[in-house]
Amino acid sequence: MKRFLLASNDSASNKIRPGTFAILFNRLFLLSKFSQAKNILLLTAAFTLAQSAIAQQDEYKKVITERSAKIINTLDINDSGKYTEVLDIVVEQYFQLNMIHEADKAAVEAIKKQSYEKEVLDKAMKEQAEKKLQLLAQLHRKFIALLEGHLTQEQIEKIKDGMTYGVLPVTWAAYQDMLPQLTTDQKAQIYSWLKEARELAMDEGSSEKKHAVFGKYKGRINNYLSAAGYNMKKEGEEWQKRIREREATTKQTRQ
Repeated sequence: MKRFLLASNDSASNKIRPGTFAILFNRLFLLSKFSQAKNILLLTAAFTLAQSAIAQQDEYKKVITERSAKIINTLDINDSGKYTEVLDIVVEQYFQLNMIHEADKAAVEAIKKQSYEKEVLDKAMKEQAEKKLQLLAQLHRKFIALLEGHLTQEQIEKIKDGMTYGVLPVTWAAYQDMLPQLTTDQKAQIYSWLKEARELAMDEGSSEKKHAVFGKYKGRINNYLSAAGYNMKKEGEEWQKRIREREATTKQTRQ
């Protein structure tokens, strides 16, 4: 199947952000308050800064477009128009997620610089964290709704796994392989938590934080299984032993 690696030139991911013009306008407005000589120097600095920001934005768009294309290429979309539309949606999601996380970092830094008392500081930090979570939740719902307008649920599952490095299917398979005696209810609970973790991990801004979300839920799952009577340390050791035995058998078969 022919792969369409990049979005069209008029795609959402290639639109110039309004913020770029806002920055330039503010710079030019401030320049009007200084002498002509200072204006020239500051104007040059402002445009140099803007060019650098645009170059960084273009580079980031290239990275997230390539990342998104690798995910979309697993969906077997043969229609170029549909492919581009879905690619645009995923690229835009990555872009918007980055904007939210970067804005949150700036807000947190600004809060920390204020000479607040601990109680006031904690309250401000909590409010900022809640604000970020609300924005991420809104963006997440919109993203899924857009995907549902173009893709099947199976294809959407692949996008979710692609955006979270396939941790859910790998972890789910590992638990089943390690604990073949799991009950139906236990399997359902584990899978439910892994899906919940994936939804949250999708909205994180880095690989490290995505894996951290799954790590938190794996801890919850292990505690749940321990409470159900499983010796997780012993089960893990026996599982590793079985893996080594399978690998040895496979190696002997190939020889």
